[in-house]
Amino acid sequence: MRRLRPYFKYLRAVRGPVAVAITCGVIYGASNGALPLLVKYVFPRIFSPAGPRLPLGEVALIASAIPLIFLLRALSGYVNSYFTQLAGVRILEALRLDYFKKLQVLPLSFVQGKQTGDLLSRGLADTAQLQFALTLVANDGIKQPATLLFSLAAIVVLAVTSQGAWLAIVCLAAVPLVVFPIRYVGRKVIKRAAQMQSQLGSVTSQFSENLSAAREVRAFGLEQHETNRFAAACRALITSQMKIVKYAQALTPAIEVISAAGIALTLVYAYGSGLKLETFVALITALYGSYEPIKKIGALNSELKRATASLDRLEVVLHEPITIADPAQPVAIGRLRGDVAFEGVTFAYKADEPVLRNVSARVPAGTICALVGPSGAGKSTFANLVPRFYEAGAGRVTVDDQDVRSLRLADLRRNIAVVSQDPVLFNDTIYANLLLGRTDATRAEVEQAARDAFAHEFITQLPQGYDTIVGERGALVSGGQKQRIALARAFLRNAPILILDEATSALDSDSEAAIQVALKKLMAGKTVFIIAHRFSTIRDATKIIVFDRGELVATGDHAALYNTSALYKSLYDRQTAGAAT
Repeated sequence: MRRLRPYFKYLRAVRGPVAVAITCGVIYGASNGALPLLVKYVFPRIFSPAGPRLPLGEVALIASAIPLIFLLRALSGYVNSYFTQLAGVRILEALRLDYFKKLQVLPLSFVQGKQTGDLLSRGLADTAQLQFALTLVANDGIKQPATLLFSLAAIVVLAVTSQGAWLAIVCLAAVPLVVFPIRYVGRKVIKRAAQMQSQLGSVTSQFSENLSAAREVRAFGLEQHETNRFAAACRALITSQMKIVKYAQALTPAIEVISAAGIALTLVYAYGSGLKLETFVALITALYGSYEPIKKIGALNSELKRATASLDRLEVVLHEPITIADPAQPVAIGRLRGDVAFEGVTFAYKADEPVLRNVSARVPAGTICALVGPSGAGKSTFANLVPRFYEAGAGRVTVDDQDVRSLRLADLRRNIAVVSQDPVLFNDTIYANLLLGRTDATRAEVEQAARDAFAHEFITQLPQGYDTIVGERGALVSGGQKQRIALARAFLRNAPILILDEATSALDSDSEAAIQVALKKLMAGKTVFIIAHRFSTIRDATKIIVFDRGELVATGDHAALYNTSALYKSLYDRQTAGAAT
């Protein structure tokens, strides 16, 4: 329970429904103590052979109390459950929103270092498990202890008024014993629950991975292989789930056996002490009423243990420090010129494995700068440090002589546009995807940006035009069309700094020719970083930076580098020779 205490803050927003649920839970519990008292004090008056028979009307009046008690019990139980569920779904909404918001501000290195399916599982399955536990605490955490306390109070009253304290002690002797199976099962469940939630993340990850690679699965005939792999993951999940079931479901029978032993002990003691039948029946009724909430409290304990396992997985994200954030006192900026400098920058995704080592370079405003080098040399990392997608471990990156860490992220990134090799379009209309470039743009500005990117013509030929849904990740438009939409977004943003991650490498020749024309217009007057995998894309570069194993090894234009840099000459000759053949 202590682990969940910090998350009770989610109950504050729903304190009204929770207060109603708690009140009704207490009423529900109190009604449980009424039945034994009826058995002890009311029924004997009706059926006593010694006294005169009561009038039928008086008996009917007494009998009407029974459905009234159960009506009160039913209504309070219903209202308790309804408002508890209402609080629960709102808690789930707030919890998932906090989880999602945290993912938005964590550095890319954290998000990219996790399996997408596992992050989905944490945000969906683990939040649902935690919400269920918090709801259960708000519900049974009040109702069941109240029911137990009122039942125990009825036992004490009946026992003390009939035979004294010893009978009460005998009746309650079995209650402490049920704690042992509850604690034992709780320890087992928390271990198994962590395994199950982890396995569920693996299943979700495989499912997500398969759907994102649907074309490759069919192209390589991997249908059966993927089915077998998914089936194995599902079997492992079932094994983990059944281990939890094995322990959790053993709890109720264990409590029932201990409870039955308690009732048997009460029977023997009651007979030996000459207890009257009506008192014994009332005691047994109260005892039976006390064991049901004990079983539910045991189940609640198991759920709390499962919630603890889910909480451990959620806290990996919720407690991850935000290493890239706005400074306490940001420097106010408007539109930047685009003068970028790296001063002794070192960066590593993992400790002691630097991707960039002591890199220093200056890219004046208006420069078209190509980043060249073997795969893994640090080109993309270098460019991604400018918008602070990653944070330099040592040294600093400046824009217009301002350290990027001194600027608000929104201000910095508003001055940068990114066009990647595989741009992402959201499952929305083309117009909505274009508007992401600048949300306050007018319709005319959006359409002009599309014209500049040679996208307006194909958009207007679609059945719904700009209102056409592009599908998940732009699956319903071609690669060339998707790239033109991404370029139109960059035109609309009109940022002074532009990062191009091989924006034409995956296109056919016709699409590439059109996009190259658009790119020339887009790059005019801007500071451009071209992450070059093909040397044909850097013919317009005014500056080339060569990387090798995380170090900046050469800088210059093509002619100078071809004559002075062996690595650049080797890379260029190898690629142009391959293109010639």
